[in-house]
Amino acid sequence: MVVRVVRLGSARVEGEGLRIGTVRRPPRGVAKSDFAKQDWYDVWLPLLSPSADTVKLGQAATTSAGWRAFARKYRAEMRAPDAARTIELLAAMSRHADFSVGCYCEREDRCHRSVLRELLREHGATMEEA
Repeated sequence: MVVRVVRLGSARVEGEGLRIGTVRRPPRGVAKSDFAKQDWYDVWLPLLSPSADTVKLGQAATTSAGWRAFARKYRAEMRAPDAARTIELLAAMSRHADFSVGCYCEREDRCHRSVLRELLREHGATMEEA
């Protein structure tokens, strides 16, 4: 069993399992009934997305130092009780089921999903390697 970290809207891979959208907002211009059909996500979990202010910090990061500041702030948000418990749950589920988590960003290395990958791994999740 494994967790995959994916770009939402990309084609699914065989055996990917449930796709979880860890984004602040649903895809624009897409009917809710089409989210899964169009490979966006099956379940929306905005709790694991960065806050609006943190998203802005990440989007403005043009240097490694700026990106590290974003990652620190996002990690701090993920230490909140509800987010931390959800990460623990996903890590535990990864030992029993295949699923994926994702975001819309083109580049994972400049997206919160890269930090989420690290957080899941730190909590013992069984991860597909990037």
